[in-house]
This record gives sequence, C-alpha cells and structure tokens, in this order.
Amino acid sequence: MRPAKLLTVLDREFASTESGHHIPVMLWGPPGVGKSQMVAQIAAKHAAPVIDIRLSQMEPSDLRGIPFRVNELVEWAVPAMLPDARRHGLQGILFLDEITSAPPSVSAAAYQLILDRRLGNYQVPEGWAIFAAGNRQGDRGVTYTMPAPLANRFSHYEVDVNLDDWVAWAWQRGINDRIIAFLRFRPDLLFEFDPAHNPVAFPSPRSWEFAHNALHKFEDHPELFLGALQACVGPAAGIELNAFIQSLDQMPDLDAILRGDDIAAPKEIDLQYAVASALVGRAIQVKGTDDAITVMGHILNFARKFRQKEMGVMLVSDMHRAIGETLFDVPEFTDWADSIADLMIY
Repeated sequence: MRPAKLLTVLDREFASTESGHHIPVMLWGPPGVGKSQMVAQIAAKHAAPVIDIRLSQMEPSDLRGIPFRVNELVEWAVPAMLPDARRHGLQGILFLDEITSAPPSVSAAAYQLILDRRLGNYQVPEGWAIFAAGNRQGDRGVTYTMPAPLANRFSHYEVDVNLDDWVAWAWQRGINDRIIAFLRFRPDLLFEFDPAHNPVAFPSPRSWEFAHNALHKFEDHPELFLGALQACVGPAAGIELNAFIQSLDQMPDLDAILRGDDIAAPKEIDLQYAVASALVGRAIQVKGTDDAITVMGHILNFARKFRQKEMGVMLVSDMHRAIGETLFDVPEFTDWADSIADLMIY
C-alpha cells in the first residue's frame, strides 16, 4: 500500500484506541522505505509521544521485568520503558521496531503485550496504539520468520514506494528542489535495492534525505562532493545526481519567470524537471506574502509553455501538494486548467 494511504490507516488506528476498536498494525518493507518515519508523522500530528522499543536488542526478561520477593511471593518489576499514563501521558504510540529481527524467545514474550495489551500485572494504557515494523526475509536483513501466533495478533500492511507521496513529503520537509527534480527525472532511482548484491549504500527514500544533507554540507567542497553523494545513495546514483546538478547552470532565469517576463521553457528534459521543481520551491517561499498570488500566477503562465503538457501538469500538481488549495484562488489557474482540459479528458 502506498504511504499516503498507510498514513490514513495509522491515523485511524491511533484514533480508534478511544472507541476500543484498535488493532495492532504491522508494517512490512525493505530498509529505508520510511516505515519508522510514517509512525513518527502520526505521532507528530497528534502531539503524542512515541516509545520506540527495539526487540532485536532485548532479552525476554527485558520485557517481562525483574522478579523480586515480597514476603512469600515473587512479584515482577515493570520495565520503565513501557508506556505509563502518569509518566508518558494518556495517549501515545508503542512502536515495536525491527520486530522481525527479534529472536523467537523475545517474540514469544511480546505475544501477550500485543494482543492482550498486558504483561502479567502490567496494562498498556487504553489511549496507546501499538504499531510494529520489520523487514521481509528476502531483504537481506537479520530476520526470523514471524511465528504464526505473533502474526495473528496484527493487521499486516506492506509499504510500497511511491514517488508522488515522497515528493509531497519532501516539500514538507524542505528537501532541496534539485534532489526532487532529479528523482522526477529518474523516478526509478527513488528506491533501488537488490538484496542479491547486498549493497552498502543504495538509493532509498531515507538515503535521498541523506543526499539532501550532503548537498548542503559539501557542495562548496568540489573535491568531496561526488564522494559524499555516493556515500549516501551508492556509486551509480551518486554519479548521476552529480552530473544532473552540474548541468543546471543552463537553467533559465527563475527570477525573470517570477516577474512574469516572457521566458521560453527549456528544451532539454532534465532542465525541464529542474525548473519545474525550482518553481515549486519558489511558490513555497512566497506563500503567505503579499506577492504570493501574483508570483503563483506567473508560474502558472509559465507552466503552459512546456512543449509536453504533462510537464506543466506535474509542476502544478506538485505545487498544489506543497501549498494546498490556495492555488485555486489564483486567477491564472482557470486559464491553465482550460489549456490542459483535453489532456485531462484523455
């Protein structure tokens, strides 16, 4: 399932703790596709805490607690890491990450916690959702087959990689528009992982965020720049991204486009992707300013100049994802929509 839909699933599951209809959710997917990031997004949306428990790093006693004697009986000290309404709040997310990397003995200790929301005398607070994530066995991670009793305690979703969803997330996170433009140009490189070759660095949604950070740290060090990109996304993708960035000195004058000057769209396809992403970035910058409507109108007028109408549609679609329905208030939007009406009908 694509990330945008999974975010809705996780959001509804978080909310369902209040009605008693919550089902623990298991997210499956290869490394770097954003499983943990989606859980963090839901927590941030609700201003709720996340307790991240890595079962792969635990012993069974770490969950069950430490036994101690009380008169003639043995009691168990509840681990402080487990959710507590007084210390952590009435609502939150208990996130069992890397659950498929946990030894079977640890997985067995989690059975009661996941399904019954309790361990011995400990009870998970009612307002806390339980989410888990792990790699599939073919992903070359350290994984164990999930036992049937544990699997039957979850609803299961596989995380797909979707470029549009990643681009929407990237604009929200302020990812450099050159990274976004490159992946629009080379969408197959958003995620490229071959477990058979066991690569160290490879393109993934997570590693492209690393490339964004590397770009800002090493762009002014030409002798280090290529190596830094390759260290994040792998040798081949790093070379391609570097070449793409080096070609952008031929881009048209963005300031002139924003002023409404008559600037032709570039003929080179890589420059078209670059200018489209750069203009979305400029639209984000001016959102909420006095000049926003005027500038967005000029961008919409420029979107009509691409020889391939699909490029203009991509530009405007990304701008809508980034700035929202404000775009519909721009007078030029109607003219742009009319210009691509035949494409939409087709």
